[in-house]
Amino acid sequence: MRKLVYLVASTVDGFVAGPDGADPTGPGGFWPVPQDYLEHLVAEYPETLPGPARAALGVTAPGTHFDTVLEGRRSYETGLRAGVTNAFPHLRHLVFSRTLTTSPDPGVELVATDPVTTAQELKRQDGKDVWLVGGGTLAGVLYPEIDELVVKLGPLTLGTGIPLFSGAAPFDPKRWELADHTALKSGALFLTYRRPSA
Repeated sequence: MRKLVYLVASTVDGFVAGPDGADPTGPGGFWPVPQDYLEHLVAEYPETLPGPARAALGVTAPGTHFDTVLEGRRSYETGLRAGVTNAFPHLRHLVFSRTLTTSPDPGVELVATDPVTTAQELKRQDGKDVWLVGGGTLAGVLYPEIDELVVKLGPLTLGTGIPLFSGAAPFDPKRWELADHTALKSGALFLTYRRPSA
């Protein structure tokens, strides 16, 4: 059975974006992208790099972790504002929205039904794991279905912003086991947590 993996960049104080929801790595963004951080992504998670970045870096590796990406409407519209209609053309790309009625890109599937039901169906299918890219609202809705967290913890704080889980996340404390970790010289940590086996 496939896992739903929330692989996300977070600040030390638990925010995935600033209050305006803009791309923290885009022009004028606050997220540091030092060389060792980029090299680690290319080596370990090449499929999580957006298509334009993959092209600029000459990355052609399909990746070993994911073949499907789930994204919320607000997160998706961040790319649209930058002129990117499909940031992940190398993956099956599902965007959850009840307001978008026509996909701006033939490679992007709009899903208006319940995200939890969709995630459960995807997890039962064959293939690589399913990547939840964000944003925080969709992660809040899918909180009960997340099997693994990969937190790219950046060496910065924001004070306020969009939290790792926002909106519909219930108060439901869960324990996680640290399965892997990588500390980069630039200060970023890649932390992989999995649900404890029963």
